[in-house]
Amino acid sequence: MIYLVLGLVLFLGVHSISIVAPVWRDRIAARLGNAWRGLYSLVSIAGFILIIRGYGLARLDPAVLYTPPVWTRHVTPVLMLPVFPLFLATYFPGSIKRALTHPTLIAVILWSVAHLMTVGMLADVILFGGFLVWAIADWISYSWRTQRSIATAPATKLNDVIAVLLGLVLYVVFAYWLHPRWIGVPAL
Repeated sequence: MIYLVLGLVLFLGVHSISIVAPVWRDRIAARLGNAWRGLYSLVSIAGFILIIRGYGLARLDPAVLYTPPVWTRHVTPVLMLPVFPLFLATYFPGSIKRALTHPTLIAVILWSVAHLMTVGMLADVILFGGFLVWAIADWISYSWRTQRSIATAPATKLNDVIAVLLGLVLYVVFAYWLHPRWIGVPAL
């Protein structure tokens, strides 16, 4: 479990710098330039690898916290349906991004809630609960901090179609093939 927690601390910690210390982050990023991006990326990748490794190890010795009702297995795939399109809408800006402002955070919240409804093991609660708390905190922080621009495609109405269609294709590929292979659990 220590690898999972350490991975979350690294991954979500580096992604939380803008929430807790935006002025410091901007000052360091300006001073270091591309070195900041490299360091940020390395810490994120290390955290992500530790999350994957730690989650896999924690699942070998499961600790049950709660047993979800059977009906939640039918709700989770429905909640997951918009997750990939919302994530892509951030990078293919159009009406979806304009209406929701932070589609990636909404995607993370839906992903987290959908999984917390279906699984009740300690490792699952730590993983999905951690991402849920982070996404909500990040969303709230946008009310008082300056938003940074991210590299995206030029904003057009066609981007909504791209985000939705490509997102639904990714949903099907992940649900039917990748989730069972990578996670070891059938998604549907």
